[in-house]
Order: sequence, then structure tokens, then C-alpha cells
Amino acid sequence: MVTQNRFRTGLDIAKYTAAIMRKDMAEYDADSSKYTQSLGAWHGFVAQQNMIAIKKHHQTTEKRYIYLSGWMVAALRSEFGPLPDQSMHEKTSVPMLIEEIYTFLRQADAVELNDLFKRLDAGENVQSEIDNFQTHVVPIIADIDAGFGNPEATYLLAKKMIEAGACALQIENQVSDVKQCGHQDGKVTVPHEEFHAKINSLRYAFLELGVEEGIIVARTDSEGAGLTQTIPVSETPGDLASQYISFLKTEEIDISEAKDDEVLIKKDGKLHRPARLASGLYEFAKGTNIDRVVLDCVSSLQAGADLIWIETPTPNVKQIAHMVNRVKEQVPNAKLAYNNSPSFNWTLNFRKQAFDSMVEAGEDVSSYDREKLMDVKYDGTELSNRADEMIRTFQADASREAGVFHHLITLPTYHTTALSMNDLSEGYYGDKGMLAYVEGVQRQELRKGVSCVKHQRMAGSDLGDDHKEFFAGDLALKAGGTNNTSNQFSVA
Repeated sequence: MVTQNRFRTGLDIAKYTAAIMRKDMAEYDADSSKYTQSLGAWHGFVAQQNMIAIKKHHQTTEKRYIYLSGWMVAALRSEFGPLPDQSMHEKTSVPMLIEEIYTFLRQADAVELNDLFKRLDAGENVQSEIDNFQTHVVPIIADIDAGFGNPEATYLLAKKMIEAGACALQIENQVSDVKQCGHQDGKVTVPHEEFHAKINSLRYAFLELGVEEGIIVARTDSEGAGLTQTIPVSETPGDLASQYISFLKTEEIDISEAKDDEVLIKKDGKLHRPARLASGLYEFAKGTNIDRVVLDCVSSLQAGADLIWIETPTPNVKQIAHMVNRVKEQVPNAKLAYNNSPSFNWTLNFRKQAFDSMVEAGEDVSSYDREKLMDVKYDGTELSNRADEMIRTFQADASREAGVFHHLITLPTYHTTALSMNDLSEGYYGDKGMLAYVEGVQRQELRKGVSCVKHQRMAGSDLGDDHKEFFAGDLALKAGGTNNTSNQFSVA
């Protein structure tokens, strides 16, 4: 029971997993090949099966985390139904999902350990496996969006997320009430002082709850954001507020041209009118986005963030490195969590990169049309093979050259669910009938050793039978007898 109940509370989990992340960050600083990875999960079962599969295929969960995406919470877990990624879902749904994920991971521990205990009782020498058992509990990097309100609201939600087990919180520098998905237009950023107040609120929550090694991931959306809601107050020349203001799009005017009640800015002894939309939002000048990204990252790390996150328009190692290396000039150990996003067309992007590199090398590209590189006729060509190899090595390349400590895919299980239902529905409701399920699902589960082929066992039936025996002895009415059809799966 002690072995099975290693984590009694979410705070136990948060402290344990925070220490893992700190250790992994230190190892990455010493060797950039030791990067970490995660896949986004929208349900506890999805996270559980992810970790079970990792242990089966790779024998260890080291350097593997779980990502909790605000996008998927909005799209799949809101009581309002499917929502866009605009912080409209219930904030409580985020800590509830964290708790759910860890409930499923702990259940995976209980099922596997229970099997070991039964083997021990049967006389097998498995004590070493029990003593060295590796838990399915791993760090969760949890998306708190833009904080769901002011810094106090951010702090209160952060506490709930940490109490549920989150050791790492990711927050972005958008205006909370007009937050947009990082891969869509219309993003509005906040001045650094406002964002740093929320970083402080996250750190306060970690410290108050005794999770001293808690991780803060500061995300900047400035690469694709061209608007701000607020002009901050500059106290001294060149301070953060002054630098933020310097990025605004303005035009020089004479005082006689000024309109009543409009906002003007003094620059180098002259008056400037900031470009402003009908909504009251101010525009940033074109071409300032990369400089804003660098300033965001440097100032966030200096304000107490542990990792940075940069949303980019395409997955391009050179472009990411260009920004991160500028950050490292001021913060040498800066590390990035990078979104290997399904919002990118990976095939098209890397085929274009391969095409451009071939042109640069003077190779013949006359058989390719750069504007139609998604065409299936290019599959298997030299260009597509090069592009696929670049995709395969992208994570290692970006970790080596662009400071990426953690690679994540935000929405993979959203897409895998949709794809599997598409394929099953095509055959099952067509000519294949039941063969579509047997051939495409069950037979694959059996031959690949997927744990939930025995779905009753995975849901806790065998564990429950043992509990019944503990509680009632010979009176126990157990489900796992000879008439249990799950016995058919014992022969793979």
C-alpha cells in the first residue's frame, strides 16, 4: 500500500515533478542532446495510455512529460461545448483536467504494481522490479492562457492548478479578455510590467504552497501580434515602458494638427501621433516584431521566468535560432519550450526549405514547382526525402542550435482521435462492416501489445477483484472467472 500510494496529494506530485524538471534543465544545460518532449492530452485516459506506451516501447519515462493545452480544454472540455482558443472556457476546467490526468496515471501505477504483487505472491522473484518500479507520474506543463484576468485572478487559478499537481505553468503576454490562439491573427499584447506582475503571481503561488522548484514558462506572442491595448508609463529614459512605446507605429505632427482629446507622444523633442484603430487599440510599427520578441524573452527571464516560449509562423530552425541566440547574448542559459504545432503544414514548410536549400546549392530543381510541393507526385522524390529527414531531425537540430529544451505537440490527440474515427467510420459503415474494427483496431492492439485491448482490466476490474478479496475474503463475488470473455485475449 505504501508503494502504491507514493503520492497522497497533488502537492506531493508537484514537488516531485518540479524536481524532475529542474534536474532535466540542468542536464540540458550541460548537454543539449538531452532535450525533453511531451504530447498534449485532453483526457486522463489519453495521458495514461501515452505513458504506458512510453514505458513499453522505451522502458523509461525519463525526459517525457505531458502537455495540457488550453486550446484542447476549450475545444473539448468546456460545458459551453466546443470553443475557440480565446479563454472563454471555465477556468476551473483546467485544474480539474490536471487532477484527472494524475488520477489516471496513478491508476496505471496501481494496475502494474498489482500485477507484480500477484506474481510475488505466486512465488516469482519480482521484488527487485517492485523496489525499482518507475511511476507513470511525470511532469505536466499546464497552460494557464493569459491568466484569466488580473494578477490576483491568475494567482488564485495558479494555486488550484498547483494543488492539482502541476509543477510547470505556461502563461502568455496577451490581453486576457481578448486572448487569441497563438497561430491566429488579432493578438494584443500587454506591456512588460503587466506581464511581469502575473509572473510574480505564479511564483507567489508556488512559494506559498511550498513548491519552491516550480517552473514558470513565459510565452511571447509578439512575433505575430501587431497590437497593444495600453501605453505604459515611462519613469526613466530607456526603461521597459519606454522601449515598449518606441515600438509603436507613429507619425510626426505639429501641435496645430492635434485633435481634441487625442493621445500624443513626445519623441526626440517632437510630437508623434500613435496609429490607433477604431477599437482604441494601438498598432506596432512593421518590422518590430523580432525585437519585441527578444525584449519580451529577456525581460521575462530577468523577472523570474524559468523557460521561454516563442510562437513562430513556421517551424524553421534558423529563424528560431536567430531569436533565441539574441536572447542568449543577455541570458546565456536561456532555454525554450517550443510548440511543434499541428497548425503548421510541416510537409509543405519543409519541402519549401529543402527546395530553397537545393537552389542555394546550385542543384537542379526544374522538376519541382515550389508552389505545388504538397502534390502527391512529389512523394518519394529526392526533395521530399530530404524534407522528411529535416522533419525527423527537427527536434534534435533545434535543441542543439536554437536552445530548445522542451519540444511539445499541443494538439496531437485531438487529431489522432479525428483521424482514427475517420478511418474506422469509412470501413465500418461501408462494405467492411465489423472487419473494419477487427482489422484496423483490435487485431492491431493484440499484435502490438496495446494495454487496453483488455479494456476491463485497464478500467480497474482486476484491481477491483483483488480489493474484493481483501475486503470480503471467500465471500468476494469476483468478475475475473472462467466466464469472463477477456480471457480470450490471453492468447495473442
